[in-house]
Amino acid sequence: MPLSKEQNDEVEQLRASSSTTLRATVPSLEEILYKPLPALDHGFVRVVDYMGDDTAIVQSARVSYGKGTKKISNDKGLIKYLMRHWHSTPFEMCEIKLHVKLPIFIARQWIRHRTANVNEYSARYSILDKEFYIPSVENLASQSQVNKQGRAESLSSEEAEKVITLLKNDAEQTYRNYEVMLNENSEGETLNDGSMGIARELARMNLTLNTYTQWYWKIDLNNLLHFLALRADAHAQYEIRVYADIILDIVKKWVPVTYEAFEDYRVGGTQLSAKEILILKKIIKGETVDPEAEGISKREWGELQKKFDL
Repeated sequence: MPLSKEQNDEVEQLRASSSTTLRATVPSLEEILYKPLPALDHGFVRVVDYMGDDTAIVQSARVSYGKGTKKISNDKGLIKYLMRHWHSTPFEMCEIKLHVKLPIFIARQWIRHRTANVNEYSARYSILDKEFYIPSVENLASQSQVNKQGRAESLSSEEAEKVITLLKNDAEQTYRNYEVMLNENSEGETLNDGSMGIARELARMNLTLNTYTQWYWKIDLNNLLHFLALRADAHAQYEIRVYADIILDIVKKWVPVTYEAFEDYRVGGTQLSAKEILILKKIIKGETVDPEAEGISKREWGELQKKFDL
């Protein structure tokens, strides 16, 4: 289940109460505050708290850059200017705290973004739930031969079913062994009165990486956008991209003007090297271009052709 009974009770209690505040709030974000947004088979993302909005970014920029912003009187124009020119500090004035439930192997990929505050469920203190991520048939694919960290064609339904059976059996077996080593099940009941069991911090080493964990993750908007630019990209692993897409939708509700600028300048935009700019200038002028003579590799040339349909 996405939320435990205790967590559901907490959500209902929090959403039933309200408080008055003078600080900025975002109605569309308040609508989903505390609510779990489903991810994968047992995971979720939920907004626990947030600070700031589009206006906070504008206010910060005008304090920081003073008279230099007077030429840009429109708030939307200013945010686009900040995004276009890579001004990061104003976006750092907004923060968001998320409660995320995710498979351990995705958590280990996620935690490489070292720009957030994280507090994870402790398997030294508590017993992990008996919940595992089992991919659907369409999301099982062979190893790419051209990309060492990517997928290729989907498996046949027969082969995919074999893999799913292996994943389920391994996860179930290791969790049974986990309980045996603890001499305790997930309900806190003793399995064998004549056995002591080993410490939780030791027993957890036996669990599979598709076991679910949870954490609170707090990050400022600037670093969140960097995270999303990488993890919502089509080249990112499917499983983490599911979470990134959910968070993208949260950002759209939270700071819609910033989201629009992000989509325009980061997601939909591109970066060019000095040599690539020179090549494009020559093409625009109708000049013949020799990529090798211009000093770019075949791969760079291929990427440039793809970007601009050359």
